[in-house]
Amino acid sequence: MKVYIVIPAHNEAAFISRTLQSLVEQSHLPEKIIVVDDQSSDNTAEIVAGFAKIHSFISLVKTTSSEAHLPGSKVVNAFYKGYDLLDEEYDIICKFDADLIFPKNYLEQIAAHFNADPKTGMAGGFCHILKNDKWKLENLTGKDHIRGALKAYRKDCFKQIGGLKPSMGWDTVDELLAQYHNWKIVTDESLAVKHLRPTGFTYDKAAKLKQGEAFYKLRYGFLITLIASAKLAWNKRMPGLTKDYLEGFFHAKTSDLPFLVSKKEGAFIRRLRYKKMVNKFL
Repeated sequence: MKVYIVIPAHNEAAFISRTLQSLVEQSHLPEKIIVVDDQSSDNTAEIVAGFAKIHSFISLVKTTSSEAHLPGSKVVNAFYKGYDLLDEEYDIICKFDADLIFPKNYLEQIAAHFNADPKTGMAGGFCHILKNDKWKLENLTGKDHIRGALKAYRKDCFKQIGGLKPSMGWDTVDELLAQYHNWKIVTDESLAVKHLRPTGFTYDKAAKLKQGEAFYKLRYGFLITLIASAKLAWNKRMPGLTKDYLEGFFHAKTSDLPFLVSKKEGAFIRRLRYKKMVNKFL
């Protein structure tokens, strides 16, 4: 299967060489890698250019977006600066972060999952972070969720869900819409990816409010938002974040912000969320 990869990057000089090195050493090499340098002030671009000179399937694109490091729109807009330059000859499209180290069989195993079942729409491994000199699972979400750092989509699935939404919550709505369209989400615990910088490292107050805004845009409603906010804050060992998330939710509601999904999709999402909650208690 032909794998295309787009890597948005902003000031990733400390990490991106290790990410690219792990990708050029894959047992199943990607056909194309586009790194989108989004207004970096360090030497990210120079590092990527060095790899591009050696590996013909790597290319560098530069773009300028918002100065603010808000999760969601910035990274998705950068992704599309690279994606729009690609042809349609791929089988799998990946959006990867620039601070990951992939095991050598990562793409081979991902391709195998897609080959094994034509209804598999998305597949991915798990992020691990370094704690006390040991790589441990970055436990922020359930094991049925693929983190935004390492998304891989079958082309038909990517097209059917309308690609990535330029908003906080894009890496949740993609899976929910995939399931709405009867695609399967496959996660592989054997694929341990080293995440060199923990999620949320650069998030400020505005970014934290965006999480609650995302819950609103997903049409979760208050009860699911409350439960999801408390769970995420607990996983981050920062219970005070629950208040920030709820504040973001109510701000979005009173501002009448546009939703990311239709009413019909929203009803499906709420049923799916309630079903998973019930299953966890039984």
